Amino acid sequence: MPLCMGIAIASGVPPEKGLITGIIGGIVVGALAGSPLQVSGPAAGLAVIVFELVRDQGLSALGPILILAGAIQVVAGICKLGGWFRAISPAVVHGMLAGIGVLIVVGQFHVLFDAKPLSSGLDNLTAMPGRLLGLDPTNATATELALAIALLTIGIMIAWDKFRPKALKLVPSALLGVVAATLVAYFAGLDVTRVNVPESIASAVAIPDASLFAKWLDPSILLAALAIAFIATAETLLSAAAVDKMHVGVRTDYNKELRAQGVGNLLCGAAGALPMTGVIVRSSANVQAGAVTRLSAMLHGIWILGFVALLPWLLREIPMAALGAVLVVTGWKLVNFGHVRELFRHHGVLPAVIWAATLVVVVAEDLLSGVLVGIGLSLIEVIPHVRRLKLGVEHDDGDHGTAIRLSGAATFVQLPKLSDALDRVPAGKPVVIDGTQLAAVDHTCAELMRDWLARRRSADNDVTVLGGAGPLSRLAA
Repeated sequence: MPLCMGIAIASGVPPEKGLITGIIGGIVVGALAGSPLQVSGPAAGLAVIVFELVRDQGLSALGPILILAGAIQVVAGICKLGGWFRAISPAVVHGMLAGIGVLIVVGQFHVLFDAKPLSSGLDNLTAMPGRLLGLDPTNATATELALAIALLTIGIMIAWDKFRPKALKLVPSALLGVVAATLVAYFAGLDVTRVNVPESIASAVAIPDASLFAKWLDPSILLAALAIAFIATAETLLSAAAVDKMHVGVRTDYNKELRAQGVGNLLCGAAGALPMTGVIVRSSANVQAGAVTRLSAMLHGIWILGFVALLPWLLREIPMAALGAVLVVTGWKLVNFGHVRELFRHHGVLPAVIWAATLVVVVAEDLLSGVLVGIGLSLIEVIPHVRRLKLGVEHDDGDHGTAIRLSGAATFVQLPKLSDALDRVPAGKPVVIDGTQLAAVDHTCAELMRDWLARRRSADNDVTVLGGAGPLSRLAA
């Protein structure tokens, strides 16, 4: 709940909008999902683009945009395009998330002082020194008190993540930080800005009016819907792939997951709420708690609905600075330098350059420009093989195991074909992957194969990779 409300505030909308998305993401999408253990809800990765949309188009445009984005996702799922979204370079996706993390940190930095974020990432960045220099430790006004509450929240979150006892590993640091900050602010009677939520969550539902169809004729609305559908789908399917690595149960049906997310965003648009994606933080907590069925994800939405319906007075005691602190920590975690180090170690300089370029353009310009720049740079890996992009896959199932022979070039253009071939391999039997005839493997396909091999080997399946001195040699270890 603190994260749902915090993401809503970072998106420039009332906190209850995030709660509605969390409820729909749990109950509806949880029931329909192609990734049964993935938990859906408002995502920090879309906070920046929603903030810009609300600022430029107004809150009333968000509903029509989400309805259209959801419809695009449903159609894409029906047309079985889910696998293609997985072909987006990991360097682009991680660079996009890192850029979003930077924007969230510099924007929510101002919320720590009970102030509002400015209109752009660069404006927020340049205004940060002024916030610090304007503090007066000898005169504890609302600004200084809000910062103290925020620092308390951040300190508890960091300490809990580092030193939490194994017996309490399922207690989230954000919950502890917000509870502590709320108790201190309440009992000390601190004059800081608090969350404002309505008595009834139903009153927060805002159904689009008759201007809905007219808004769909606006090219900027159409472009915004395409951007949200694209980014939400990429983040969801990346999260679903990560969830698959955490358990040995049912694998994700990417097209079914895409249709479920589309239905969820359609409903969020109809309710005037925030867009949703599958979220790796909540999903990993779900798997670690021992979840085995989709009911666990559905209960996520049911619990939020129960608390919002019964305890709105409690939510109104939460300091805004505490929610800003939660988002600052969340945003910082998105700037994961471990990802770029892994890309550099396994695949060389180019993926690291793609990551950095995507991050910089997202911060300096906007989200969509950053993603397009990253995808454009990804094409550099394809250029040397543009005349032989075909990937040959021979699949031979025998009584004693499976043999997969690869030939040609394994680039992101052919990733869906490669992914389907790997997913068809039966569990529990020996597998031989012969890549001696493979001329090239780009980092997108290499990451897919590396993750697949790690998952098979962790389940004690016998996997042999024949690559010699070729592109698969690093994966054979």
